[in-house]
Amino acid sequence: MKTIRRLYFYAVAAISIEVVVWGTIGLLRSIFTTHKIVDNASTLAQALSLILVGVPIFLVHWFWAQRVSSKDDEEKTAGIRAIFLYGILLGTLIPAVQNLLAFINRTFLSAANLYAARAVVGGSQTWIDNLIAILINLLIAAYFWNILKEEWRTLPETESFAEVRRLYRFIWMLYGLVMLVFGAQQALDYAFTLSTKTVLGAMGRETVVNAIALLVIGAPIWFFSWRILQDVLPDPAEKESYLRLGILYLLSLGGVIVVLTAGGSLIYMILMHLFGDGKDFAEFMQNIGGPISIGVPLGVVWAYYGKWLTRQFAFDEDAPRRAGKQRLYFYILSVLGLAATFFAVTSLFSVVINLLLSKTYLSSSGFSSSLSGALAALLVGLPLWLMTWRPVQADALQDGPVGDHARRSVVRKAYLYLVLFASVIGGMVAAGSLIFILVNAVLGGDTGDLAGSILNPLQRLILFVVLLLYHLSALRKDGEGRADVLEAKQEDFHLLVLDNSDGRFGESVRAAFAKRAPKVPVMVVHIKDGIPAGTQADAVILPGSLAVSMTGSVAAWMSSFNGNRFIVPDETAGIHWLNDFGQAAESVKTLAEGQELRPQSASRSASVWTYVAYVFAALFACQVLFMLAAFAVSMVSGY
Repeated sequence: MKTIRRLYFYAVAAISIEVVVWGTIGLLRSIFTTHKIVDNASTLAQALSLILVGVPIFLVHWFWAQRVSSKDDEEKTAGIRAIFLYGILLGTLIPAVQNLLAFINRTFLSAANLYAARAVVGGSQTWIDNLIAILINLLIAAYFWNILKEEWRTLPETESFAEVRRLYRFIWMLYGLVMLVFGAQQALDYAFTLSTKTVLGAMGRETVVNAIALLVIGAPIWFFSWRILQDVLPDPAEKESYLRLGILYLLSLGGVIVVLTAGGSLIYMILMHLFGDGKDFAEFMQNIGGPISIGVPLGVVWAYYGKWLTRQFAFDEDAPRRAGKQRLYFYILSVLGLAATFFAVTSLFSVVINLLLSKTYLSSSGFSSSLSGALAALLVGLPLWLMTWRPVQADALQDGPVGDHARRSVVRKAYLYLVLFASVIGGMVAAGSLIFILVNAVLGGDTGDLAGSILNPLQRLILFVVLLLYHLSALRKDGEGRADVLEAKQEDFHLLVLDNSDGRFGESVRAAFAKRAPKVPVMVVHIKDGIPAGTQADAVILPGSLAVSMTGSVAAWMSSFNGNRFIVPDETAGIHWLNDFGQAAESVKTLAEGQELRPQSASRSASVWTYVAYVFAALFACQVLFMLAAFAVSMVSGY
């Protein structure tokens, strides 16, 4: 109930303060821009209505939030309060930056004797419009910034606020990086158009001016936000942050995907020019400017954040877990490289078949386009697949713990079965097409070029079969070496289960181990019979009711036991196993209020708002990644 109430008040406060901010901005713009009052009185009326409605609603909800947070530590440290405060900062500071960008962009355009309307943002605004928006947003941001500073001084527990602050910093870093990449792309693209006469006049020069404005604003934002993120790295929570790891994954993978896409397009254009596509050198230079202008900035992003991703892996002191993080990165790239290589090979075979069956195909324009596309995909995809698949395959073929962990990796299994799935489905489609063509020919249907119609699906079927057999062999080798070292270690690990009931606890443990760890020897001892002399074990599992009421010889044996103890909650009434003090407080409060206490998971080590922050960060990072990918495609394709 408290969470729902909290969410309501902060959501209404956030919406109403934005209504007030933009109502005030609209009102001041109407006052200082005379023609708006004369030509469109509805602008003034709209601004006044927003202010009159928004102010009382905001004050009621915000004062309630301030009052309850000052009296209740739970409200003060709530994750939704942290999201509200940092969200308001983003909702005011980013518009202020956008208006500053618009003002600088138009100023640069005017200095270059170009139309201000060609600015990348705010082309139709005036300097008064931007100044008013900047001042109002900064005033509101300053108020909430002071509130936030006071919160950090008095917070009894900072976990939720620290998570949201980390997300806030990464959003600023990504925001600055997008402007930096976009500005660099525009500048490089303009450099490649200088060889044509059409951009030497007024048209086109706004591109480089817009690029300079983006770089002037984006570079400082990225630099200072990223430096702050680096300065806090000595904090263990920052090193172990999955949000940081996820952002670095997305930036590295996004960079390599866009770079390889742009590189493939560049190779395609070069090959087409070598085959004689009829374009002069100046037009060719302008065309290759698209993939180069997007590939170079994203290549820098890939190289830089790839280096930091490697360092992030090194922060993890657990070797198997560290290897698993690296393995995920390599397998994702391996999938992309394998897909590009397979497409290239089947396209090359298709070109060869068409050449063998049709002499006129050599002189057609389709030949050069198909061959260029196939070669470009091969030159990009094959090196990527070899550079990523060979290291992970070498790990899986090793003897010892490294090879066993690699072979048993969930990521590896997912990769192999994904390729097997694609091979089977692709083979089914190719086989279906081939059978249809043959049956149709036998029945006297229209077949056209029968030889070409048969050979193309046949070569695809053969390639899918080769792909299937190769990865089946890899999967079979994994299965052969799977049980060597790790299962031998399991067999040498002795587990003792203490049962104080009628045997149900011990049988339940046996059943669980039969499913999950069948090689581990399990010895069940009923405490009423006593622990046999000379009993040795590496670990002990005991029910919670026994752990709190241990007596006699069992207590003496346990006091001398130096191995690991695992306590499993049983159904004994009145005994509840909790994970932390906060869970204990909530449980006692529930009992005090006369409610039934439900079992709670002992793995809730993080606040729910931590996961909310991760979700929002992932969504934002995915949006940035898709924007960059779409932008790369648009630049390369020219649309």
